[in-house]
Amino acid sequence: MEHSLVNAWKWILAHPYLLGLILVVAAVVAALAVDYVFTRVVKVLTRMSKTKLDDHILGNLHGPVRASVVMLFLLVAMDVYLEEQAWHNSLVNLIYSVMITIWTVYMVRMSRAVFRVLKNRHRKDQASRQLLPLLDNLIILVLLVHGGFWLLKLWNINVTPLLASAGIATAAVALASKDTLANLFGGVSVLVDHPYRLGDYITLEKGQRGEVVDIGIRSTRILTRDDVLITVPNSVMSTTTIINESGQVPRFRVRTTVGVGYDSDPDQVEATLLKACEDLSEILPSPKPRVRFREFGDSTLVYQLMAWIHDPGDRGRIVHELNTRILKLFRQEGIEIPFPQRVVSYHPRGGHLQAKVEVVKGKDGKEA
Repeated sequence: MEHSLVNAWKWILAHPYLLGLILVVAAVVAALAVDYVFTRVVKVLTRMSKTKLDDHILGNLHGPVRASVVMLFLLVAMDVYLEEQAWHNSLVNLIYSVMITIWTVYMVRMSRAVFRVLKNRHRKDQASRQLLPLLDNLIILVLLVHGGFWLLKLWNINVTPLLASAGIATAAVALASKDTLANLFGGVSVLVDHPYRLGDYITLEKGQRGEVVDIGIRSTRILTRDDVLITVPNSVMSTTTIINESGQVPRFRVRTTVGVGYDSDPDQVEATLLKACEDLSEILPSPKPRVRFREFGDSTLVYQLMAWIHDPGDRGRIVHELNTRILKLFRQEGIEIPFPQRVVSYHPRGGHLQAKVEVVKGKDGKEA
């Protein structure tokens, strides 16, 4: 039996093409075996997770694993039988090129799959919808550049001039589109840092105020209370001071200031101001409205009514409603709201009458 096996092996060695065919068949069998063992082990790990993403990644991994095992066997066979051939190195490079291409395509597909799942999970998040496609394309670009670099390196193509040309071209493009790049990086900063979100009411450093209706990669759009749409570059939004009236807590405080006469009863004034908030549905019951005695003015006692509302967009209307109610209630309760006055007096000087005007300042400290 042993003698027969030795003779059979010698006969196979005498026919190299037959041996090559046997190696190819062995490569295919080995690829299937490795794929089977690999997938069995990975399946045990993927069952522990609830997501289907790992199943999708595993399902697409069969092809690259099988192809890689077959390619490795081919490389071994070529080193044994074709090492002295002139085209040996070119064929080896071709096999490596195929392997690089297969794995690059696989990584690109997996990147697409991962970001597709992330976009479905965060479809209601405007920031994620804007940022995820950008990251997806950026990662795919890196993968393609990486694969292309190794392909060029494999075929002994000098990449130094290409890198130098790419660097010069990149610098030229950066200089020509510095504003666009500034807006791009500003948009990424806004989407990552979350200084504001869709629906928030913000006030910019220059005084523009409105609702955020769109957050893009290049710019942010704000709709003012006058229904004017303001488009602000993200390079500005990432560097300017922004007051987010919506903030982290879903409520906003409105204030209205009023001056009363010095002979007014403080308790009566406070009760009347609080009464103006009653039956106004937009005013939140908690925190409760409050009144503060702010200062002794030139001709008035200055009080301030503070109340909380849910939507900052209602600020103007609520202040109007409160001022109207306060005026009516003060008139009903007989509480005086002083107005600026001028007192004219005459003093004789040198046989002539000279008029002197004394200005009584209003509650804001400005001359009337």
